[in-house]
Amino acid sequence: MASSSQAYGNYGVDCQYLNSYISGNGSMNKQKLVELLSGRNQQELKLIRQTYNALYNQDILHALSNIRSNDAFANVVYLRMSEPQDRDAEIVREALFGGRVNLNVLIEVVCTRSSSQLHSIKQAYRVHYNSQIEQDIAQKITGSFKEILLAAVRSSQKYAGRVDMSMAMCDAKTLYEAMESGSSVDWKTIMSLVGERNNEQIKAILFSYKELYGHEFSKFLKCTKCGRFGKDLRIVIRGIQSPEKFLAKQLRAALQSAVDAREVLIRIVVTRVEVDIRDTSNVFAAITGWSVGNLVRREFKSAGGRNTSSNKAYDQLVGEFLLGLLKHC
Repeated sequence: MASSSQAYGNYGVDCQYLNSYISGNGSMNKQKLVELLSGRNQQELKLIRQTYNALYNQDILHALSNIRSNDAFANVVYLRMSEPQDRDAEIVREALFGGRVNLNVLIEVVCTRSSSQLHSIKQAYRVHYNSQIEQDIAQKITGSFKEILLAAVRSSQKYAGRVDMSMAMCDAKTLYEAMESGSSVDWKTIMSLVGERNNEQIKAILFSYKELYGHEFSKFLKCTKCGRFGKDLRIVIRGIQSPEKFLAKQLRAALQSAVDAREVLIRIVVTRVEVDIRDTSNVFAAITGWSVGNLVRREFKSAGGRNTSSNKAYDQLVGEFLLGLLKHC
């Protein structure tokens, strides 16, 4: 097998280490595996998957999925090696059907992905689960968030095309008329805009709104006449407008909660490492005094942390892996 792996270059070496880990080879150098995989980008990981299949006649993701439920490190490697749209489709599915609905996670995916990414996620969801995201949101979500999230997901149909600043200026004026000009709020007009403009265009509308009226659109959503619907819409709008701020607040909530932050940390670092994890860490540091790396060390590596896992060795590897990703971002 050594000569075969050499024929595949550096990716063959990655695959050898992966196969040894999956096979339960206790003598293998696990730190080397962490070092190799944490330094690979998404395109390189795709080539590793192809190489592994050629060398071992097995899908590496399938092999990892067989052990991920009992192996925290296998789980984080599985998530990292998955195609982004497949991984996000799985995250959405788990948020909807993994016991109690996890609204925070669902909002996170819908808000912080671009409309083109949401379009790909919807396609992957349909392929893997033989269902539509919109259909499952309508089934599982209630209240104002149901309408808001359905509109936001529907907007991904408009993912193509450049941002139109002239249209954004007109839409900003429409928003003002619907929101601030009368004694009541014209939610129908506002939600129509949310559903008909992609996330990038919505950002341009929000920028134009502040330019025209001197304050953020989201600020007014807190006023009394906006009620509960306005407060819920504000969460989604601010997530679309500043994903890094939304994600930093997700981490802060995990930091301050009674339970550990490991699941949130893994999800955010793995999904945003090649997107905006550096910006997210900067915002997180500004509001908490901690870097994301500090939080990883506390949750996965510190003896005095809140890590209650029965297998510390696996969690140590997860911590090293996440720190490696942060180092290479």
